[in-house]
Amino acid sequence: MKEVRARVVISGWVQGVCFRASTQQQAQKRHVKGWVRNLNSGQVEAVFQGGMLGVEGMIEWCRHGPSGARVSQIEIFWDQPLPSETRFNIL
Repeated sequence: MKEVRARVVISGWVQGVCFRASTQQQAQKRHVKGWVRNLNSGQVEAVFQGGMLGVEGMIEWCRHGPSGARVSQIEIFWDQPLPSETRFNIL
């Protein structure tokens, strides 16, 4: 299976609403590797790596996030997969 990698920056009301933990749960369901973290700007940044369907599913999920989130914008940056990604972490 060919892997793809996307870095996503999510803006809006996305901190303090379990965004990172929910992202990890969704990624594990889709067998997607990578990480998620809060940024000082109030945004959330995530990297998703795996099959195209799983990564696209994560990007779509990030458009709304968990129930308490209010996503106003997401930015997507495609990159080359890294062999060092082996699981999904909260940073």
